[in-house]
Amino acid sequence: MFEDEKDDKIYNLIISNGIDENKEYGQFTEKLFSKVDFLWKESISGDYSLAGEAFYKNVDGIILLSGLYSNNKELFETLLDAGEKYSVPIILVRPIGVEEVPEILEKKAATIVGWNANCIVDAIKNAEELM
Repeated sequence: MFEDEKDDKIYNLIISNGIDENKEYGQFTEKLFSKVDFLWKESISGDYSLAGEAFYKNVDGIILLSGLYSNNKELFETLLDAGEKYSVPIILVRPIGVEEVPEILEKKAATIVGWNANCIVDAIKNAEELM
């Protein structure tokens, strides 16, 4: 068996947050932290609609936790628009325990993933190729 090539890249991510009744953001970041061989950091802006090309050009992916959509529609719309405008892949994460995602999000996502840490990391690493 061949040994996987070591990926030393530090992935720069935007992870949707906001009103989060089910604490999905914390659970999601725990999944990322559990993959000790996956290096990442989070880019945060006080207002994603005002962050321009200089901010987004360094972002490797926008993670949308679809379980947060109904309470944070404005943020999601801003991130969807930015992803499209600046060619940043959208990785859509299904709500915990649910297979279906909002259709508006599904149409703009480069890929859709559940809550398996390996699948999440693979989706992030391969999202740019799917655009």
